[in-house]
Amino acid sequence: MGSLIQKVYFIHSNLINTSKTSCLSDSPFKQSIRTNHHSHTLNSRTNRISLQMAAGDSTTTTTSVNVEQNPGIELQRIIIQNKHGEKLVGLLHETGSKEIVIICHGFQCTKEYSMMVDLALALEKQGITVFRFDFSGNGESEGSFEFGNYSKEVDDLKALIQHFTAANRVITSIIGHSKGGNVVVLYASLHHDIKTVVNVSGRYKMDRGIEERLGKDYLERAKKDGFIDIKSKTGEVSFRVTEESLMERLNTNMHEAGLKIDKDCRVLIVHGSVDEVIPVEDAMEFAKIIPNHELKIIEGANHGYNKHRDELCSVVVAFIKD
Repeated sequence: MGSLIQKVYFIHSNLINTSKTSCLSDSPFKQSIRTNHHSHTLNSRTNRISLQMAAGDSTTTTTSVNVEQNPGIELQRIIIQNKHGEKLVGLLHETGSKEIVIICHGFQCTKEYSMMVDLALALEKQGITVFRFDFSGNGESEGSFEFGNYSKEVDDLKALIQHFTAANRVITSIIGHSKGGNVVVLYASLHHDIKTVVNVSGRYKMDRGIEERLGKDYLERAKKDGFIDIKSKTGEVSFRVTEESLMERLNTNMHEAGLKIDKDCRVLIVHGSVDEVIPVEDAMEFAKIIPNHELKIIEGANHGYNKHRDELCSVVVAFIKD
């Protein structure tokens, strides 16, 4: 689209620090809009900078990071346009492998959520290149935040896959947490080009969990006014749920999506046994309909796997490497 590719090279010598920060999808009661949780911090000294610009459809910032756990990993900030002309911002953990795993965040979350970072670091330790990014309307990416947006987020994911495929890379796996889990399942049901999918705590029953966020009689109120404003404790509007976005969520059929996934597509279904946001029963329902699946229930884990993060990473990495 005639935009610029920028390549800025930074050589860093310090460490990546991660923390177990929470994500909006971890609780039905947390309400804010496009909040970045900076669990992945680069505390760096710049030794060398060079700049190269050329015509293209993406912007790439390449940061070589000398990390204690994962030495020699190159961290690249990449901007890719979706089909709506919005810029999607992501970080590529470049290990030098041709294959790439893409990680998708959940509702009102970002690529900086500690789970996204932990999964990326666990995979890159195994020499696997990983791309984690912000969906449109979230984090650093352009676009308006929407309550539903499932179909658009599938399109965002498709834009990323097309970009890397055109660059002669191979997307071997897509991972999604919570709403991101829905997105990867929906993607696999529509586009049959990815052979490994990981659904971490995705929602099966799409009508469940809405009342906790929007209050009673939400459908009637949305139809009457055309929207519902979700307010913070201070009375400020955190985000607006339009009738259209609400209906998109209610009309998203995960049962139908699961049935449409190819039999040669391997699907890992992971869920915490004490998930307080999306009940573990949803994982059982996915397992009934997805033909080529592996079901893993992590005992004692909540929606964010706060005390079971290492086990989650181990399960996901083992499945992807298998």
